[in-house]
Amino acid sequence: MPCEANARVVSDFLDYLKIEKGLAPLTVRAYSTDIAQFAEYLAKRKRTLITARREDVGDFLQQLLSYQVDGRSVARKLSALRQLYRFLLIDKLIARDPTLNINSPKQWKVLPKSLARDEVSAMLESRQPARDTKAAVAIAARDQAMLELFYAGALRVSELVGMKLEDLKLDLGYVLVRGKGDKERIVPIGKSAQDALSAYLGEPRKFLLAGKSSPLLFLGGRARQLTRQRVWQMVGQASGTARHASPHMLRHSCATHMVENGADLRTIQTILGHADISTTQVYTHLALDRLKTVYQKHHPRAKAR
Repeated sequence: MPCEANARVVSDFLDYLKIEKGLAPLTVRAYSTDIAQFAEYLAKRKRTLITARREDVGDFLQQLLSYQVDGRSVARKLSALRQLYRFLLIDKLIARDPTLNINSPKQWKVLPKSLARDEVSAMLESRQPARDTKAAVAIAARDQAMLELFYAGALRVSELVGMKLEDLKLDLGYVLVRGKGDKERIVPIGKSAQDALSAYLGEPRKFLLAGKSSPLLFLGGRARQLTRQRVWQMVGQASGTARHASPHMLRHSCATHMVENGADLRTIQTILGHADISTTQVYTHLALDRLKTVYQKHHPRAKAR
């Protein structure tokens, strides 16, 4: 246990399960393991079992699901936490139950993995050429532009690899994306991506053309088309010592960070190119968390007096 306060709470709770509830030793041991795991998660957030909040419980369960933990196992962990906080409420050690109104994880859709904002920022720092050669400088500028565009437009790998120069409307701040089923959508791009693309479209792209011509926006050496594998490899290398990232993680990071900043799901659906809003609804719990935060902050009677 990360602190003495947690140890005392868990010890009292386990005694309660054995003596008052008469649970089998194996069940008590499983509850102990589940609660210890949650306590370790809380320690990283500088909290204890007593000070845990509802969002801590939700984020903990979501993390387990994103790590492919079986839904039944996650549901058992939630059951253990519910028992714990019911016990703490009875003993008046807490005023509110942080597990209240959290649905069983069996009913959840797994949120795609995304990067934290500082992880994305680290990836998008200016790419340094591997060597001091024209080829290395051109590739570094190209990779920087691709990373910025991945995150700015929440693109799929196939969409970026097949993007044509004419699809980019840099002066207007958007790009035409051809998605699944040849469906087209217009995606806005921010200033960081525009700057990186402008830098790439000068000498770097001219160097990669090597005197040839190509309609494609992003090129390999001698105007060859980039492969999906090469793009995945580039994104993985850009993540450095942090979590090994993928293009899909940048796509979902864009959507996640926009929802966290207040974007509605219809806008996210349009940017991601989802044919059905039900696909986008995997981000619903993020939108609800944002809605609750804004409500608590701005509604005059949201807080108990």
